[in-house]
Amino acid sequence: MFRQIAVIGSGTMGAGIAGQIANAGHEVLLLDLPGETAPNAVADAAVERLLAADPPALMEPAVASRIRTGNTRDDLGELAGADWVIEAIVERLDVKRALYARLAEIVPADCVVTSNTSTIPIRLLVEDMPEAFRGRFAITHYFNPVRYMRLLELVRGESTDEAVIERLAAFNDRELGKGVVRCEDTPGFLGNRVGVFALQVGIDEAIRNGLSIETADALMGRPMGIPKTGVFGLYDLIGIDLMADVVRSLSAILPEGDAFHAVGGESPMIERMIADGLTGAKGGGGFYRRDVDGRRLARRLAEDDYVPVSTEPSARVLAATRAIAERGEPLTGLIEGGDAEARFCRNVLGRVLGYAASLLGEVTESPQAIDDAMKLGFNWVRGPFEMIDALGSERVARLLVESARTDVDAAGGTSADAPAEGTNVPAALRDPRPFYSVPGGNVGRDGADGGAEADGDLGDGADPRAGRTLHVRLASGAVEPVRLPEGVVRFHLARRALTPLLENEAASLFAIEGDLRLIEFHSKANALTDESMAVVAAAAADHGAGVLVHNDAQHYSAGVDLNAFLALIDDGDFDGIDAFLARFQRAVADLKYCPVPVVGAPSGLALGGGFEVLMHCDALVVHANSVLGLVESGVGLLPAGGGVKETFLRWCAERDAGAAAWKSWMNLGYGATGSSPALAERLRYFRPGIDASVMNRDRLYGAGVARLRELARGYLPPTPPRATLPGGDIRARMRAFMDEGVERGDFTAHNRTVALAIGSVITSDTEEAIEVDENTLYERERAAFVSLARTRETRAAIAALLGVD
Repeated sequence: MFRQIAVIGSGTMGAGIAGQIANAGHEVLLLDLPGETAPNAVADAAVERLLAADPPALMEPAVASRIRTGNTRDDLGELAGADWVIEAIVERLDVKRALYARLAEIVPADCVVTSNTSTIPIRLLVEDMPEAFRGRFAITHYFNPVRYMRLLELVRGESTDEAVIERLAAFNDRELGKGVVRCEDTPGFLGNRVGVFALQVGIDEAIRNGLSIETADALMGRPMGIPKTGVFGLYDLIGIDLMADVVRSLSAILPEGDAFHAVGGESPMIERMIADGLTGAKGGGGFYRRDVDGRRLARRLAEDDYVPVSTEPSARVLAATRAIAERGEPLTGLIEGGDAEARFCRNVLGRVLGYAASLLGEVTESPQAIDDAMKLGFNWVRGPFEMIDALGSERVARLLVESARTDVDAAGGTSADAPAEGTNVPAALRDPRPFYSVPGGNVGRDGADGGAEADGDLGDGADPRAGRTLHVRLASGAVEPVRLPEGVVRFHLARRALTPLLENEAASLFAIEGDLRLIEFHSKANALTDESMAVVAAAAADHGAGVLVHNDAQHYSAGVDLNAFLALIDDGDFDGIDAFLARFQRAVADLKYCPVPVVGAPSGLALGGGFEVLMHCDALVVHANSVLGLVESGVGLLPAGGGVKETFLRWCAERDAGAAAWKSWMNLGYGATGSSPALAERLRYFRPGIDASVMNRDRLYGAGVARLRELARGYLPPTPPRATLPGGDIRARMRAFMDEGVERGDFTAHNRTVALAIGSVITSDTEEAIEVDENTLYERERAAFVSLARTRETRAAIAALLGVD
């Protein structure tokens, strides 16, 4: 544990690091150069930026009180009591060395000092420092935004004490919530070395194959398991000028002969854009921009002008999207064919996966380290070696050779002039064995030979019941169990050693350790369907000793699948809507009242119907970055899977019926969400003492299992509640509130309709208060939902969100 922590440098990264330390409940001193208007003005401004950040950098505004500001002229002496100092200043070797020399004279002999550098090797940073200082120095390379990006690259130098590395790894894992990847002191470490190379290859291949930037992004985005920004969109998001600096830095430090140099040279196109102020989203446009009418435009790479973005996805993109939805393998369809899109995909995959394979034995022995770096630091769904397993090593080797032979002219024609001998196939690809396997059995749902599953995160792979463990093939050819810190489980990998008790397209039910059950949603965006709820109902019936609701996707669930509702509305099948809602309600009620404890363990978005499932659990273990809430009012609906009921009952536990109804009405009418447990608590969506939070989402599974065991001791299911629906003038007050808002222009007429429908569920239909049971509340939810679904405005809102007519 570190108790007195300081960050020097309050730029984007330094402020973000300080913010995450404060998020974890620790005091932190943030220092920067003296300001012109006030001594601490620079650091103070950084805290203000944290408070204004979107998405929120701090878990709640009060967190900022844990960040104390200062300046390096007046306050460096305060570091005499520090036990960890993080340097996050300008990427200049001379400036960093000068700071370290000053720190060596001030900090205690046991104080750990780390740098957030992404490019400068440790040996250069501390080559003039005393041996004792070098022994407690390391690189802690965080990724931006620090609160949300899970990766920490922890780099040790030749002299770094192993105890220092262990201490940093444990604190960043358990306290700051990071997935720690240990790196050697090699250029670019792991994440940037592979990630920036992939971006550069994407640009290079788009130009060579004559693709529009939106086509390249559509292909090298979700179909490849890369964030939807793709290449050019990510350049705009990061900043084209900043990316140019990163590319130059990597080019300067990578060894001669590294494949990066083929794509890392100066780009006249990029330099022209920077000179014209086209630096991305921050500069009024980059590869994408908007015209005066707000239309999105895309830059034509050959002509340097802009044209309206094509929004029609290609057949190849649609096929890959279908494959993902059907839990198939999207990569195989991307590389089939002889057109420019197929060549682009083949060459990108061949070059990027081949490059990753070439780093084995040079920068790391384990494919897992590179896979973790790309998934935790760049939000890839799968790491390069999981993708190689999906395609097969031999096929990837052929793609790599083909990419070296193919020379695409400006017109898109091909030739094979480049000699195949110029491509060295890495030794790791010449071994046909998969990189991940379960000894004695297949891996994952895509079957043979231990191939990586279609949308898995890397994890410890252990089957807690049978002891079967996922193994990884190292650079040496040896095979060993996948390594993760004690207590860490990434279920999307662990599931590869398990056979589901029940599985359909939307969800699976597993038996896990201690005769527990686990419900995993795995549809697109984990949107809930009848199939999802069938698995929930099955878990309530075959509940074992307890039920854990958990998945390892980026987002637990975005809510119920609105496509199904839209189809039913267009068919005029409102009885079908009511029947779907009734099945949903029965499933969550069965879960709530089954004779064993039920715990939900969400991460990311837990919204709408997804959160309604969680509201019927006995307790939650929530990742600290989870967004919890009921947002149905945004599309002209209301929560009808028990969400209105549960919100009202929670407020009733501490307020009289009238106050509880008003609080619930405001929560639900505004579609309020909490972007942290502290903010969700204000909505009663997180209950201290019942629910818990963890900083590291890799520890959700373990914490959820532990909570189930705790609740199991003497467990009794809850007693079905009764509730009083207030009468009097409460409905009149709700109408007046909405009428005034419509008159001011704050609300639309349909907002008023939706709000009053919500109110009708939790208030009496007469002047007299009435007492109702839970089933009556379910029925009132359904009736109000169907009435809204019949309106033209709700149908239009759903269609607009889905992007259909």
